[in-house]
Amino acid sequence: MPVAAMFLELRIEHAHSLKDRRQVVRSLKEKLAHGFNISIAEMDDAPTWQSATLGIAAISGSRDYLSGLMHQLESAAVRIAEGLGAQIAISWDFLDTPEP
Repeated sequence: MPVAAMFLELRIEHAHSLKDRRQVVRSLKEKLAHGFNISIAEMDDAPTWQSATLGIAAISGSRDYLSGLMHQLESAAVRIAEGLGAQIAISWDFLDTPEP
């Protein structure tokens, strides 16, 4: 069964406190989770208030469906992050899963 993983690297230049950072990260996570059937989590304890890494996972019976979903997610993440004043770098790929 195909599994796709996406990583979002955020740069939040306007964040001057942990509260500023959390507001951007929480808003992005909520908006993506609400619009798509995905799992999303913060991946690390960022060393600065201006950065964050999010991981997203999706599973489906169709690799084509997942590919389309990842492209839609990519577009939505860029649009939402820019609206929140953050810069974003995105990478994603399919994970190898053992066949039963």
